[in-house]
Amino acid sequence: MPVISFANAKGGAGKTTAALLLATEVAARGKRVTIFDADPQKWISRWHELPLNCPGITVVNQISPASITEQITYAATNSDYVIVDLEGTENLIVANALSVSDLVVVPIQGSSMDARGGAKILTLIKKLEKIVSHDIKHCVVLTRTNAAVTTRAMKAVQDFLCAQDIDVLMTPIVERAAFRDLFEFGGGLADLNPKQVSGVAKAKENASLYAAELLERAIAVPQKRWYNVFKRAS
Repeated sequence: MPVISFANAKGGAGKTTAALLLATEVAARGKRVTIFDADPQKWISRWHELPLNCPGITVVNQISPASITEQITYAATNSDYVIVDLEGTENLIVANALSVSDLVVVPIQGSSMDARGGAKILTLIKKLEKIVSHDIKHCVVLTRTNAAVTTRAMKAVQDFLCAQDIDVLMTPIVERAAFRDLFEFGGGLADLNPKQVSGVAKAKENASLYAAELLERAIAVPQKRWYNVFKRAS
């Protein structure tokens, strides 16, 4: 089943929020999801330990450079979707996870630092494609955007991505209190109390559109040879 990794060589780009939104949206559709929490902050692991949680989601946080590819390939045979939240740097865990991913999502905020961090991951993907001898499908999602205003910095990032002919999701992840509060209350957006959290309805709409667009890309990707080999060996 599809393996979707979230990566940016700069921390604070919105990787964890983007990964969790996708996972909870998929789980809400009755699918089994395994999340690999490879971020040192372990925000998704902490979310998973909260009393309010999402059925169908398993979180794995015991990961090493030597084990992550085998862990991901095994999870891909037992889950409908595998989602990997990677560390905000370039290291062997990141490289190994990207090499067995069906789709790599690069979250980028409206800043030149985020754009440079994203560019490092895109460069790493090109290097890995030569090693694994197949294309690694990837796209960019703009994060923490303002629903009402496009800043000059965001416009510069959009122009940069367009000039590089990079696939960018039409649906950005807007800055919403409800997205932050998932890590406070647990569960998914449908579990949040609108009396406690503002803008839940708009957050649900944003997350649903974002997940639908991303899943359309993931489903269109053919299974990688590593998956078929692993399946035959099991």
